[in-house]
Amino acid sequence: MAGKVEIEDTYAEVFDGLYCRLLVTADDEETLRRAAEDATATPSGVIGRLDNGIEKWLGEKETPDKRKGAILQFWKGLDKGKPLQDMVNRFEKELSYRIRQDILVKPFTALFDALSVKPEGKIDMMERVGHCGDGYEWEKQLYGRNMIVVPIMVPDFLIERYVGYARGTAGGNFWYMCKTKKAVVEAGKKALQVIGEIEGVITPFDICSAGSKTETCFPLIGPTTNHPYCPSLKEKLSNETKVPKGVGFIPEIVINGVSMRAVKDAMKAGIEAASKTDGVVKISAGNYGGKLGDYKIYLRELFP
Repeated sequence: MAGKVEIEDTYAEVFDGLYCRLLVTADDEETLRRAAEDATATPSGVIGRLDNGIEKWLGEKETPDKRKGAILQFWKGLDKGKPLQDMVNRFEKELSYRIRQDILVKPFTALFDALSVKPEGKIDMMERVGHCGDGYEWEKQLYGRNMIVVPIMVPDFLIERYVGYARGTAGGNFWYMCKTKKAVVEAGKKALQVIGEIEGVITPFDICSAGSKTETCFPLIGPTTNHPYCPSLKEKLSNETKVPKGVGFIPEIVINGVSMRAVKDAMKAGIEAASKTDGVVKISAGNYGGKLGDYKIYLRELFP
């Protein structure tokens, strides 16, 4: 048990994924925040694109160019049966959109590789980002790194030419079932704060209000609402509902991390923090009946 809150005997279903860990820097804190938040907005791995998040903020003494920075993670799920290079190519394409549209366009930003483990491979940023200079871009050794200088109208954007990618664990999660709206916000803030102190993890959705399921009547949409857990459908569904008595809200926190250990540590810390909030009555997790995930993280095993 985590405090006096019931922990359901269930599991989170998690997946192997590819991730890049990048460091963005800027001249001022406002520009940095906009670049980091814009680039990691709209987590969309569930529709075959990228999940993203801000891992942590850095001070001037922690970055190559001695400016404030932020560590960002970008994730692509692994599609079983497809060649790895095909997935890397899709990853590179989607990552380039995030960089070009959300970071390069912010004044005086720079982007560095920040992978903390041996890379499985590297992506050449010249092809889809460097060539934004329309052939006028050039390479230069700066800060002990091989950088591309991309000439733009507010000169100039700097990006490290090669960024590494590695495998990690995606989709760790827990639900905290609440009696009140206040508990949703307070417990979520507490959980996110402690999760943010764990090295190597992100929460792509922060407090997520819409858990999904795989079965759907609307395939053009993709995953739709997990209807048995929707409090507003409790009366309509009658015997099919899985919403406990007295529960009016079931938010979710999703966690991706550079290792299984990091994800488990983050889940445990988040559950413990959420459980200390008045109005939280039960902890559960999202899964797909063991049919999709590569691994299972059993909640009760986190609290031996």
